[in-house]
Amino acid sequence: GPVGIERLRTAYGGRKDLGHVREHFRKAGGSIIRKALQQLEKAGLVAKMDRRGRVMTPQGRALLDGLAARIFRRLVREKPELIKYVK
Repeated sequence: GPVGIERLRTAYGGRKDLGHVREHFRKAGGSIIRKALQQLEKAGLVAKMDRRGRVMTPQGRALLDGLAARIFRRLVREKPELIKYVK
């Protein structure tokens, strides 16, 4: 489903060192995530769903699927035992 900036901030967050107090979780910065998503939108790889978040477009899915297939083919050449995972 759609993914919003807040969900991505939580996913990419991490520990905050508070000195002598124990560490606490902090969300990642929203600006860099928002700007990256805007660039992906401009490239046509991600589309905004009104107020619900963003989803991958068919062009974005095709790009990732093609990239994954190329990487896997290269891995199979390097490690022939992976051939059993080819459909």
